[in-house]
Amino acid sequence: MLYVFSFLVSFLIVYFLIPPLGRLAFRLDFVDKPRKDVERKIHREPIPLTASYAIFLGFFITYLAFAREFNMETVALFAGGVLLLTIGTIDDWYKTKGKDFPALPKLLVQVTAAILVYLSGNAFTGFYNPFSGDYIVLPVILQFLLTILWIFGVTTVINFSDGMDGLAGALTTISAITLFVVALAKGQSSSAIMAIALVGVTLAYLRYNKPPAKIFMGDAGATFLGFILAVIALDGAFKQATVLSIFIPILALGVPIFDNIFVVIRRLIQGKAIYEADATQVHYRLLRAGLNQKQVVAVLCLISICLSLSSIILLLIQT
Repeated sequence: MLYVFSFLVSFLIVYFLIPPLGRLAFRLDFVDKPRKDVERKIHREPIPLTASYAIFLGFFITYLAFAREFNMETVALFAGGVLLLTIGTIDDWYKTKGKDFPALPKLLVQVTAAILVYLSGNAFTGFYNPFSGDYIVLPVILQFLLTILWIFGVTTVINFSDGMDGLAGALTTISAITLFVVALAKGQSSSAIMAIALVGVTLAYLRYNKPPAKIFMGDAGATFLGFILAVIALDGAFKQATVLSIFIPILALGVPIFDNIFVVIRRLIQGKAIYEADATQVHYRLLRAGLNQKQVVAVLCLISICLSLSSIILLLIQT
């Protein structure tokens, strides 16, 4: 029942907060305006950019109410979320003016948020040897680098996938459901609460973001969702992992991870900056291939579900 209440509370908070926040966005002119000269801007009317604040409040109110613990990991999670929400809001504000915010400040803040999580004790420390059963502890520097790379990477790929109505929210929902199942199987209640709260906020958000979207979460919301997903995996799926089960969270987040690895490699080959916004992600390529927005989202969600089911099968093999 704890998980049911967590889901309902997080869902209802976001569901009822989004409409007034959307109206506030129009009064403040905090809206994403269509730009005919930018291929990524596929909407045709101004859309509010305020869903991120409902998502943030819905998640943390639920987590603090039901997790029954308050420690350094909780502080780091909240502080990192605030940092990402703040820098994301600045970035989104630039977008409302038709400008691009520099990539370096965003990168520094995202890395700082990841470092806070590492310093709180939530880190990828090692894995079990499947042959001997011994736990192999990685060198501290490697623990640090892998933890930062994971958090920063997932934060970034979810943000990059937020280019089409309903896509980032749907992919996050599927990944969060998968990580919830993993946490339940491992008896990790804190991770399960985080995951089910994330399912609640993203489903409520999708109520308003499904095509055609009535509201966006902007960079502030997308980076926040990616950050929380990464932390859930660290707190749950990566703990007491074997060599094989390390791939469980990677498969759960397979669509945005594999797509953006391709995008990064392509940009490097073309000599472009990694953070340079363009329309090379798979959802834009499918759109150019002739699919409409709903079809693109459906195809990518189907692939994500298949990868998530693969990760659950992998979990069952491990147990």
